[in-house]
Amino acid sequence: MANEQILWADDEIELLTPHIIFLQTKGYDVTTVNNGLDAVEEVKKKYFDLVFLDENMPGISGLEVLKEMKEYRGDLPIVMITKNEEEDVMEDAIGTKIDDYLIKPVNPNQILLSIKKILDKRSLVNEKTTSGYQQEFRNIGLAVNEKLSFEEWKSLYKKLVNWEIRFDKSHDTGMEEVFSMQKQEANKSFCKYVEDNYLDFIPYENSKAPIMSHTLIRKGVLPEHDSSKPFFFLLIDNLRFDQWKVISPLISEYFRVDKEDLYLSILPTTTQYCRNSIFAGLMPADIEKRFPGKWSNDEDEGGKNNYEEDFLTDLFKRLMVKFKTKYTKVVNLDQAKAMLDDIPNMMSNDFNAIVYNFVDSLSHARTDYKIMRELAEEEPAYRSLTLSWFEHSPLWDAMKKIAEKGGKIVISTDHGSVRVTDPVKVIGDKNTTTNLRYKTGKNLTYNKKEVFEIAKPETALLPRQHLSSSFIFTRENGYFVYPNNMNHYTKYYHNTFQHGGISLEEMFIPLITLSAKPGK
Repeated sequence: MANEQILWADDEIELLTPHIIFLQTKGYDVTTVNNGLDAVEEVKKKYFDLVFLDENMPGISGLEVLKEMKEYRGDLPIVMITKNEEEDVMEDAIGTKIDDYLIKPVNPNQILLSIKKILDKRSLVNEKTTSGYQQEFRNIGLAVNEKLSFEEWKSLYKKLVNWEIRFDKSHDTGMEEVFSMQKQEANKSFCKYVEDNYLDFIPYENSKAPIMSHTLIRKGVLPEHDSSKPFFFLLIDNLRFDQWKVISPLISEYFRVDKEDLYLSILPTTTQYCRNSIFAGLMPADIEKRFPGKWSNDEDEGGKNNYEEDFLTDLFKRLMVKFKTKYTKVVNLDQAKAMLDDIPNMMSNDFNAIVYNFVDSLSHARTDYKIMRELAEEEPAYRSLTLSWFEHSPLWDAMKKIAEKGGKIVISTDHGSVRVTDPVKVIGDKNTTTNLRYKTGKNLTYNKKEVFEIAKPETALLPRQHLSSSFIFTRENGYFVYPNNMNHYTKYYHNTFQHGGISLEEMFIPLITLSAKPGK
C-alpha cells in the first residue's frame, strides 16, 4: 500500500527539516515548497492526501493559496499554520473550509496528531468502535436473554441504536455483521416480550403501563406544555428513533434537548390505527364506538385519518383542557410552504399540532421506485437520506422560526418501520387486508408459530369487522406473502421498509422534548 502524500508549504521550510524527517519515519511521503505559487502548482500536477500551509508567505498569502487550492480540488484537506492569532484571520481560514488550524511554533507531535485526526480518522474510529463494542457485546448479550422491564428494554434499544449509528461512521463490516446478528436476537426477545405483555398494557386503568399511542397526549405531551412559551406538538409520520438520532445534531444548534424518551406504539403499527389513537386518546374499538362514521375499517374505501382534528378537540374536552388550538396536516410541498408561512400566526395559540407526512412517503417511495431503493439500499443510506431531506425541508425552516420566538416543541411519531427480509405465508379471502406486516379478516390460514395472533380483537380493543375476524402480526423482519405468485412478491418486497407488525423499530417511538436555546 502506497504511503500517504503530504505537501508542506512554508517560506522557512529548511527550519522544519526535523519535523519532515519525523513524519517520514512514521511512513508519510512529504513534498516541500517554500512559496504559495509552487504549492498551487504542485497540487495541480500531483495528488496529495493533505497539505500543511503557512499563512504568512511572501508573494501570494496562505489564505489566497488556500482559496486557489480549494477551487481546484474542493475535497483536499488543508491545515493552516500561522503565527497570527488574530480572530479575523482564523475566521477567514475557517470560512474557506480548512480542516485544522495550528499556531507556530509547532512540534512534531502536534503535526502527527493533526494528520491522524484528518487522514487516520476512519481507521481510528473503526478501532475505537470495534474495541468499544467488543467490550459491550457480552453485556448486551446477557441483557437480551434476561427478563427485562419496559424501562430496561428502552435503555437497551437506545444502546443498540447508538451502536448502529457509530457503525455507520466506522465502516467495520466484520463487526457490523456481528452487531446485526445481536440486534436480530434482541428483536426476537422483544417480540416475545410484547406478546407476553401487550394485552395487559392496553387497559386505560393500568397506571403501570408504559406510555402508548392512546395515552401519548395525556401522559407524554401535555405534561411538557408550558403556557409561557409558544408550544408545538410535531408528529413526523413514520420517524424511527435512529432517524431522530441522525437529525438531532442539526436540531441541537437551535434547541436544547430536554428529554429524549421512547413510548410504545399500539398494534397494528400503522397510521390508521396509531395516529387516530394518538389524537383521540382512545383505542381503535373505542374510537369506532364514540365516533360512528368517523372510524374507517380496513375494508372501507377512502382515507383512514380524516378526523384527527375532531378527535383532538374531543380529547381536550374530555380532559377539560381549554386551549386555543391549531391543527395542521402537511402531505405535500405546497402545504409545507403554507405551514411555514403560518408559523408566526401560530405563536399566539396555546397548543399547535402539526402532522408532517414526509418520512412515511419516503418509506413508500423506496418500495415503489427503483431509484429510491438505490439511493437508500441499506439502513445507513436510509438514515442519511432522512437527514438530507430534513436539512433542506420547510419543516426545519419552521422549527428555526419557532426557536427564534423561544418556542417549545414535542417531537414524536405514530409508528416506525422495519426492513423486511423473511417471507411468511398466509392465505385469506378477497377482503383480507393488504398490509404486509399484519392481516385482519375471516378465514385466515397461517402457521401459528410464525405469527402473533389476536383471535378475539376486542381483547386488544380492536374493531371486529366480522364475527370470525382475527388479527395476525409478523415479528422481527417478517412480511406476509400469498402462496400464489409467491416468488414475484417475495422478490418485490424483500428489503423494503414496512410497518404494521412487531419489532423494536416499529414499536419503540421517539418522544422528544425541545426548548429553544437563548439567542436563537
